[in-house]
Amino acid sequence: MPPPPDTVKVAIEWPGAFPKLMEIDQKKPLSAIIKEVCEGWSLGNHENFALQIADTNFYITEKNRNEIKNGSILRLTTSPHQTAAQLHERIQSSSMDAKLEALKDLASASRDITFALEFISMDGILLLTQMVESGTERYQKLQKIMKPCFGDLLSFTLTAFVELMDHGIVSWDTFSVAFIKKIASYVNKSAMDTAVLQRSLAILESMVLNSQDLYHKVAQEITIGQLIPHLQGTDQDIQTYTIAVINALFLKAPEERRQEMAHILAQKQLRSVILSSVIRGPTPINDEMAHQLYVLQVLTFNLLEDRMMTKMDPQDQAQRDIIFELRRIAFDVECEANNGGSMEKRKSMYTRDYKKLGFINHVNPAVDFTQIPPGMLALDNMLYFARHHQDAYIRIVLENSSREDKHECPFGRSSIELTKMLCEILKVGELPGENCHDFHPMFFTHDRSFEEFFCICIQLLNKTWKEMRATSEDFNKVMQVVREQIMRALTLKPNSLDQFKSRLQNLSYAEILKIRQSERMNQEDFQSRPILELREKIQPEIMELIKQQRLNRLCEGTCFRKISSRRRQDKFWYCRLSPNHKVLHYGDLEESPQGEVPHDSLQDKLPVADIKAVITGKDCPHMKEKGALKQNKEVLELAFSILYESDEYLNFIAPDKHEYCVWTDGLNALLGKEMTSDYTKSDMDTLLSMEMKLRLLDLENIQIPEAPPPIPKEPSNYDFVYDCN
Repeated sequence: MPPPPDTVKVAIEWPGAFPKLMEIDQKKPLSAIIKEVCEGWSLGNHENFALQIADTNFYITEKNRNEIKNGSILRLTTSPHQTAAQLHERIQSSSMDAKLEALKDLASASRDITFALEFISMDGILLLTQMVESGTERYQKLQKIMKPCFGDLLSFTLTAFVELMDHGIVSWDTFSVAFIKKIASYVNKSAMDTAVLQRSLAILESMVLNSQDLYHKVAQEITIGQLIPHLQGTDQDIQTYTIAVINALFLKAPEERRQEMAHILAQKQLRSVILSSVIRGPTPINDEMAHQLYVLQVLTFNLLEDRMMTKMDPQDQAQRDIIFELRRIAFDVECEANNGGSMEKRKSMYTRDYKKLGFINHVNPAVDFTQIPPGMLALDNMLYFARHHQDAYIRIVLENSSREDKHECPFGRSSIELTKMLCEILKVGELPGENCHDFHPMFFTHDRSFEEFFCICIQLLNKTWKEMRATSEDFNKVMQVVREQIMRALTLKPNSLDQFKSRLQNLSYAEILKIRQSERMNQEDFQSRPILELREKIQPEIMELIKQQRLNRLCEGTCFRKISSRRRQDKFWYCRLSPNHKVLHYGDLEESPQGEVPHDSLQDKLPVADIKAVITGKDCPHMKEKGALKQNKEVLELAFSILYESDEYLNFIAPDKHEYCVWTDGLNALLGKEMTSDYTKSDMDTLLSMEMKLRLLDLENIQIPEAPPPIPKEPSNYDFVYDCN
């Protein structure tokens, strides 16, 4: 007989005794269960004891007791209050060895929110900050003779602090300037224990991101120049945390300081260090580092937003002088005062030259820059191109001014539309995504990378215009081709602007036409009725094939990252489907696995028969609970939950869109529901197209009629029919 639905079978450990097997009634109060366990081992004062999950050392409470599954291993231990009180006392020991062991235990225990609540209620965080502010002076006296001990003491102290603050119980605004100065001093020191440096950087990042007031205090203690040495090392974790602090300072900087920071970030020293030590360093870039580089790239480009959204004032003489400068460089003319002649003659001359420059408004080209976006950013790009690539600029202007009107590529109009397009491609003005790592190494190779990017692309536009033999009516078509060329070149992630330029050279208009033709042939969709009927016939076979692939992937399993309120902390859990497709096995992991995780190492189980529904997106309960995540579109798109029993949920946040589609498809297939993901549609199109082409190989170059051939009339007699017998 199976156990009642509210009863779970578990093993319970107690140090020095044999484990007990017992059934736990989930309807029974937890205190009564603990009392029963204590009495079994003749232990009094049961209120001083509690149960923990053996694998995680997390306390079981009335809130989370439903997470206990059949086969779980529990541990009887001291209550959270008792443990917190003991550790509170032990970390103040005068013995260095005892203090070190206590801080190590505290760092481990602080991951559990139940313990954290008790320790914080005893002013535990205040005690830790006081130890950091004043106690470390005492340790530093021992540093010369006990250097490893000092590093470990400080490391475990800061680790415990970080874990406790991660629960979001205490506000970051409560910390003193002395504490901030002390943490900053660990970052500013040239030689510091790696673990201490890593925790210190994590604390500074959290301070800046969680409090505007703390931003100002941290900014006074830490400069970008002091962070640069940490980027020059070989430890990628330290480099990642360092760039995370730079990003946090950049993100929270007031408007008046942001341009100052941008100037510092644009300096060759920082950029070259990131390029040589991080991007081109000996260690392959992991996902977290790629994310931080992407964030830095986005924040840097977002500085262009102000110019992008600024209209030109046609009456502003300083702005008008920029247009005069473009004219002067292109046509090698002096200012109007030296040219002499009447006002009418000068106006006529300006109008002629502005037309050659490709402006829409020949009389007053300033009006062309009143469109936002791209606003004044387009004019900035044009001036940069004219000054820094003068030969190319003059060649493009003169080359087009010598063509027939309808065949000229208007430089002014092209520059404005191209700037707008580049801002769209680079998403200027948008906040960085939580799970994106789409950084481009080439943008870290030049101090003025956006302007250089524009200069390459405006020359590409002129080249493509000639290759297409375009006229003014083809302007939008040319822009579409140029966009495709740029996007295809960026997809290859060139390492430098020269490499990007080389890739564009290989993507001529003729090559784009070949690629389009090839893609069209691969995605060809025959519309004749016989073909459509064949598609309908083989579609169920393909869908069954996709279903089996999804279920096989679920059997292999996936490692999911646990999301916390702080920046990602590399906590993982794994889930996989049993080979008979009847049970989901899952459990926590200490680190990301290198391959498949065996079923027997995953303690928790969920029968597929108990699954009621699969919930996705903003309807997931963990998306409703985490307000910060709810605002992030990318995280919402990767979230899904399994509803089982009455109101229990198993919550997931997929590592990427591919895994999200695989799991939601597979779970829906298990429930007998339709697989509706984009990935399924893509697979269906690909496999169906391949199968259709294979089946139609014998009919190549034979025209298939739209309708079946007509049935011939009946013969006048059936004399040709004979009996075989």
